Amino acid sequence: MAFGLLYDFLMGQCIEAHNYFGAHFTEADKNNGVVFRLYAPCASDVSVIGDFNNWDVGAHKMNRIDDSGVWEVFIPGLKNYQSYKYHFRNAKGEYVDKADPYAFFSEHRPGTCSKLFDNRNFAWHDDPWMKSRTRNFDKPMSIYEMHLGSWYEKQANGSYLSYEQIADYLIPYIKAMGYTHVEFMPLVQHPFDGSWGYQATGFFSVDSRYGNPFQLMSLVDRLHKAGIGCIIDFAPVHFATDKWALAEFDGTCLYEYSNEYRVSPWGSYQFDLGKDPVRSFLMSAMNYFLDYFHFDGIRVDAVSNIVYFNGDSSIGENGGAVEFIKRLNAKLHIAHDSIMMIAEDSTAFNGTTKPTEQGGLGFDYKWDLGWMNDTLKYYSLDPVYKKFDHNKLTFSMAYFYSDNFMLPLSHDEVVHGKGTIINKMWGTYEQKFALVRNLYTYQYAHPGKKLNFMGNEFASFDEWTEAKGLPWSVKTYPVHDSITRMVKDLNFIYQNEKAMYFEEHNPAHFRWLMVDNSTQSIFAFERKVGENCLVFVFNMTTNYYDNVRIPMLTEGTYEEIFNSDKDVYSGWGQYNGMPIKTGEGSFEGLPYHLDIKLACLGACIFKKIK
Repeated sequence: MAFGLLYDFLMGQCIEAHNYFGAHFTEADKNNGVVFRLYAPCASDVSVIGDFNNWDVGAHKMNRIDDSGVWEVFIPGLKNYQSYKYHFRNAKGEYVDKADPYAFFSEHRPGTCSKLFDNRNFAWHDDPWMKSRTRNFDKPMSIYEMHLGSWYEKQANGSYLSYEQIADYLIPYIKAMGYTHVEFMPLVQHPFDGSWGYQATGFFSVDSRYGNPFQLMSLVDRLHKAGIGCIIDFAPVHFATDKWALAEFDGTCLYEYSNEYRVSPWGSYQFDLGKDPVRSFLMSAMNYFLDYFHFDGIRVDAVSNIVYFNGDSSIGENGGAVEFIKRLNAKLHIAHDSIMMIAEDSTAFNGTTKPTEQGGLGFDYKWDLGWMNDTLKYYSLDPVYKKFDHNKLTFSMAYFYSDNFMLPLSHDEVVHGKGTIINKMWGTYEQKFALVRNLYTYQYAHPGKKLNFMGNEFASFDEWTEAKGLPWSVKTYPVHDSITRMVKDLNFIYQNEKAMYFEEHNPAHFRWLMVDNSTQSIFAFERKVGENCLVFVFNMTTNYYDNVRIPMLTEGTYEEIFNSDKDVYSGWGQYNGMPIKTGEGSFEGLPYHLDIKLACLGACIFKKIK
């Protein structure tokens, strides 16, 4: 078995390299201990050093067991949490100390050692969830994206809440808010807090800021038992440049490019995704979190920098990296047929979510960053000028059916001087809140899965930083707390209205009702699945309409099930009361019309009464 796994590893076909390489507790020869295996082809004179042998380079020499460069040694009598590194002579003739690329646990920064951890035999309780989960194509999916360390304040001693501790607060909140999934920003070992985990040093090592692997498993287990899905963010493009980690690991560019693409646009080192052992390393790392931690999906960061060198399409497609991503998605879907692979892809690459057998990349979902950019720019405009950019809110449906899209208002939009979501809105204090209510209604109304970063749900004016917790105190102000109330209501409407999620990529279920009214900047569309028929109307200006006529496809009586201007959302209370019947004829050429009250900067949802 080991020979076959090693062969697959060297050929770039392995998704279980973590079950061979690294430090594994074993009962070999009835003598409990740890088998250490290291892949370092150009190393020589290799030792395991650690606190169990007083860091003596001569105590535990490793044997080269394969011509490909695999080193191995068994050390009896070891225990969890003992620290270790590999000490060896590299290709340059220098002796170096390196952390284990396959370590399951690591020292908390500023420590740089790997730590032993026996990750076998965790007691899971989520069988019902695992047996029934799907990729959610025809289900509602509202994702709460979060940075684990800054969701809540640190403890009095300056430490973070552990994976287990945060579950006590997070799970009731997610349940109450009606989110279906939590997406964690990277939870792998990284030395610099400001990288948020995107520049890692340990790709199999859970972030020790919050606890050990079993504690992370416990968090996922409890979320699953509460009916909440778990997605993890993963960055397979680049890694931190720290000399004790992957950089020039054995004295050669074992993991990174050796040419002009070695250094990424972020200053980190880029994985050479054309190298087969690197492919196996990264595919195994992602599979490890799916297999051992029961994550339901992986959001793959910076796909544009995978498809194109440095993310620049003018340089040309990176053929080796494209092959890697196709192989990754195909193999992980075979191993776990119900997991979701999600691309953070800013390119116009054709077929990001098409199956690999049809020439696509094989992702299940793609972040619609075009929708995000156009939408936020439109909402930032003075209403006087919105008529000149009317197409920014209609263009997304022109390409929507080309991929399985997800609509993100993510962490990238609320950091580094970009301003928070509400800060991006045009207008006075009250108008900003009205527009943010309108925006969130539009996000939920638009076809596509939903994703919002923590803090969006109470319209924080403070830019997010990893250095402190969210400003929860603003919820003591009714105008902020009412946004939370509205997001909660939108989540539950979304989950209970089939027309908002079922077969959303089928164009038969969507129809513009008012698409060209740039003069008034009013938009309206219908989403219909069987007898479930919803109509969404948006007023993007400060004009109030006591009686505006909306063209309609379907005759009947409609009741208003949501209005962003209600007083419970801190609006001005301009909403429709009694059910409204359609009349015949409209100026848009549709057979019927609906005369409604439309608040300034308001958004409303009407449902046809059966």
